[in-house]
Amino acid sequence: MYITRITKIVMVACLAVFCLLVVFGNLTDYQSNFLFVKHVMSMDTTYPGNKLMYRAVTRPELWHTAYALIIFGEAVAGVLLLGGAARLLQVRRKPGAVFDRAKGLTVTGLLVAFLVWFFGFMVIAGEWFAMWQSQSWNAQEAAFHFYMTALAVLIFVVLPDKDLEDASPAKAGASTTGKSPSKRSHAPAKKKATAKKRTLII
Repeated sequence: MYITRITKIVMVACLAVFCLLVVFGNLTDYQSNFLFVKHVMSMDTTYPGNKLMYRAVTRPELWHTAYALIIFGEAVAGVLLLGGAARLLQVRRKPGAVFDRAKGLTVTGLLVAFLVWFFGFMVIAGEWFAMWQSQSWNAQEAAFHFYMTALAVLIFVVLPDKDLEDASPAKAGASTTGKSPSKRSHAPAKKKATAKKRTLII
């Protein structure tokens, strides 16, 4: 259905806006969000005396590098999703096979978003740096909400799209009009033949 395609495009566009807004926030409020990276990587709010502290990173240049990679990943995801939504919008009325082939940018963007919010925040930050132990610098729940949303949209988007039904009234009317002249064309011939026959009898 056409509305299904529009729904997919809107969902992808919404995720693109979210990613780009996160990037904008990280750039315009760099220091506040940088503190999150600093505390997570230094593991200074995890359980006291835990045996995972050997993983802690205390070098500021590595904090900035990690933060830059996060912002870069979010930006790439946002741009790919925005481009994917625009591409799908262009082919929204095309045959199903064409619409399916146009999903490449969207799928790639959703993959990058999943890597950032699941692999980055859940695997690296959550497990490697034991973010789950922190009561004050823990973004696992927020990351969970987004990567599950991205995963749900990915599943929905990759579902095959059928060809749109052509129910155009103009075409239907044209086909009907095309049939009627052929019927009318036989009527005069019959009348002429009848008239000729009567003439001969008289």
